[in-house]
Amino acid sequence: MTEEGATLAIEGAACRGARIDASMDEAATIRAAQSGDAEAFERLVRSYDQQVLRLAMNLLRNPDDARDVYQETFLRVYRNLPSFRFDCQFSTWLYRIAANLCLDQLRKRRVRRTESSRVETDEGTVDRLEAVPESRPQGDPQRTALNVELRASIESALESLTPRERLVFELRHFQGMRLREIGEALGSSEEAAKNCLFRATQKMRQALGEFL
Repeated sequence: MTEEGATLAIEGAACRGARIDASMDEAATIRAAQSGDAEAFERLVRSYDQQVLRLAMNLLRNPDDARDVYQETFLRVYRNLPSFRFDCQFSTWLYRIAANLCLDQLRKRRVRRTESSRVETDEGTVDRLEAVPESRPQGDPQRTALNVELRASIESALESLTPRERLVFELRHFQGMRLREIGEALGSSEEAAKNCLFRATQKMRQALGEFL
């Protein structure tokens, strides 16, 4: 399979949005893709495409940048798949590639304050920073104003984090990854991930003190 074929497989997987059958052996699929099986590679893309896109959207909050990271992640997976030796989980290896690309993007630019916290998910467009829903059908104007202020404060607090702190915070709290997995994905240790998360949490608490 050529790199052009890999690009078509990535685009095809994104359009179809199907998922790999849970009963399928991922290791066998990886080995088939390593041998040049285009269908096997597309199945791998379909298994992880939404996770990668969601990670990029949540971190970069820019659809064009997120799509670029998504495409480049799977192109790098294709280029480097023959060297994958199963010495770690495939998902960890994949996240390492996506995380490094997101870090590169975050280091190239400061996240703009005007970027929306609304992101595209499998369930549609949602605001991941939305506060607790209103208890009354009409809503509470005072609470609505507070929610707007809270979201703005969270955005500002996120901007105060370093790219690495922001990535660790995202992987832990929005992706639900364990610290050991985060450390592996970042090519570091669990302790390093824990320390990075602690710094990020302290900064967030300091910035959001009035809301806690």
